[in-house]
Amino acid sequence: MTDLVTRLLSLWSDGLPADDESAVRAFRELYTDPVPVNGTLLSAADLIARARTLHAALTGLRHELLEQVRTPEHLAIGFRLHGRHVGPLPTALGPVPATGQEVSLRVTDILTITNDRISSVWMVADELSALIALGVLTTTGTLAPAT
Repeated sequence: MTDLVTRLLSLWSDGLPADDESAVRAFRELYTDPVPVNGTLLSAADLIARARTLHAALTGLRHELLEQVRTPEHLAIGFRLHGRHVGPLPTALGPVPATGQEVSLRVTDILTITNDRISSVWMVADELSALIALGVLTTTGTLAPAT
């Protein structure tokens, strides 16, 4: 499964093929299509849209693998996602305009593996810490304008 982790993180951080057909193939090599993500079915095209949105929001995107736990059918990975915030970043509170700052998000993915592909994803990202570090959310809970 280590190869799966390397391929997974590389797919999301190194960028996607420019053409949709190659990008769909790349995602279908790793994910079932569709795949439930936090209970919502997403197609390969949906995953590509998410990846492209992420790349538009963060340049120099890289993953720092912190931990992985494996069972025969599951893989849990904890990692930090780093990059420079150069475009709208989607968050649970709405999109955050570019700040130009380096940002680091802590993420945990719990993956179900079926026939060597990811067949289910439960993921949590610590957006709160990132929003506070970017200065767009104050510790009093009020949104501050991005600079």
